[in-house]
Amino acid sequence: MTNSSHPRRSSQRLALGAVGISVVLWASAFVSIRSAGAAYSPGALALGRLLAGTAVLGAVLVLRREGLPPRAAWPGIAVSGLLWFGLYMVVLNWGEQQVDAGTAAMVVNIGPILIALLSARFLGERLPPRLVAGMGVSFTGAVAVGLSMSGDGGASVLGVALCLLAAVTYAGGVVAQKPALHHGSALQVTFFGCLVGAVACLPFTGQLVSDAAEAPLKATLNMVYLGVFPTALAFTTWAYALARTTAGRMGATTYVVPALVVLMSWLILDEVPGWLTLVGGALCLTGVAVSRSRPRTTSGSGSAVAAAGVDERVG
Repeated sequence: MTNSSHPRRSSQRLALGAVGISVVLWASAFVSIRSAGAAYSPGALALGRLLAGTAVLGAVLVLRREGLPPRAAWPGIAVSGLLWFGLYMVVLNWGEQQVDAGTAAMVVNIGPILIALLSARFLGERLPPRLVAGMGVSFTGAVAVGLSMSGDGGASVLGVALCLLAAVTYAGGVVAQKPALHHGSALQVTFFGCLVGAVACLPFTGQLVSDAAEAPLKATLNMVYLGVFPTALAFTTWAYALARTTAGRMGATTYVVPALVVLMSWLILDEVPGWLTLVGGALCLTGVAVSRSRPRTTSGSGSAVAAAGVDERVG
């Protein structure tokens, strides 16, 4: 048992490190989207981001000689590619042009709750009390961060609806991606999902060419950054971690993002957060810690609980 526990713990650490990379890069994406979105229309920004991500992932796929994923992986790849890589990116870009960042953060953070509910319904995942409690604490923190960052009269009905749609497509994409990872590698599932999203966004090609001709270099570099790091790298590390845990727990970890956005704004943009922002960020982190914690067990039942924990992680 001791020998088998070491590889398991090593895999858990790698998965935790992978999801850490994802949430940090996704937090940085909020700044880049705001910058690039000033020069690029929502569809053009999504297409440019996806093309950059597809190019990087495709090169890595060729170097690793992984080839096509099995046929059984394609339904999940197609659905997640359309919902998460395609529709989500377009409506999120559009929504952030209609509402302030705080309102967007509050509405989009419905996503992890939807992931937990959808994964319980369609993937048969359990909803442990600690996961539910942790998401409740984190969502309260996300609302606090959103309220503290909201501007006066910055929200619109259209913007809120777009952010809500983004949350739904994000949740649906994650739940669809999970079964695909039983058959294909993280790199395969991410590359072909990104490719599906890029193909779905091809109608925005004319806008991308037009916007790129007039956009400042900083905006274009931000778009490329979004494709290489928050898309190609972060979505791959996310898929790697998702293959090793439940969709519900993975969704809960994204509540770290609002706290990281606050920290990045403080360090990079010199935006000093108010007390409500700090409290909200602390609640986000606390909720994630609660959602990922496991109840203490007695030594007599340790082996049985450990086995149950492995089953839940593999999901």
